Amino acid sequence: MAADPLSLIRAQGRVPRHVAVIMDGNGRWASGRGLPRHAGHWEGMKAVREAVEGACEAGVEILTLFAFSTENWKRPQSEIDALMQLLGAYAESEHEELAGHGVEVRVLGEVSRLDSAARAAVELMENATRGGAVLRLNLMVSYGGREEIVRAVRRLAEQVRRRRLDPEAIGEDTVERMLFTHGLPDPDLLVRTSGELRISNFLLWQLAYTEFHVAPVLWPDFRREDLFAAILDYQRRERRFGRVSTR
Repeated sequence: MAADPLSLIRAQGRVPRHVAVIMDGNGRWASGRGLPRHAGHWEGMKAVREAVEGACEAGVEILTLFAFSTENWKRPQSEIDALMQLLGAYAESEHEELAGHGVEVRVLGEVSRLDSAARAAVELMENATRGGAVLRLNLMVSYGGREEIVRAVRRLAEQVRRRRLDPEAIGEDTVERMLFTHGLPDPDLLVRTSGELRISNFLLWQLAYTEFHVAPVLWPDFRREDLFAAILDYQRRERRFGRVSTR
């Protein structure tokens, strides 16, 4: 009988502290069933629950989900409206359970671009789950990696202009403090669903030494067992961070 993947993960002991996920394939899942694209987004909410619960079970400390990119603002207004409604529905239906499981939710990105209802949903989730100590769940909303770096450069340039910062003092730590993820460790593992081999403008600074795992399933079909498979794959890797192998 095959060993339980969760038992194997615990036996290995080296669990990724921070897992990031590009949730891809909602539209293709819906199209393959003759449904409108927004139906795939709604079905994907079940996969979010699976990923969160699986992360808690495996001992992951930080889970970062790419929920809505800056490029998504270019999609048809009907799809954007559906995604904003989904954010509200997720906040309303999940905030109590998330808090009960010790999950602290933070929504990171250009939140000011969201409509008032979506911003209220963000506030509800963050306030209801504040202080959760089991898992930090980051929902990246209205987020783009290049835009994040440009934002950081502008903020640093303004500090230099005001003579609050010496350009010679700017280093990696200085830049990191200007990112949406400041104070968090970089992801150890990136999981992308749907079999696609690209990072889609996600966490461009933070993924410098992250291990990648591509899952073949479309996001609405993603289950905690797929997360466990990604973690087991990670545990077989040797992370060298540019150094010579120790093997």
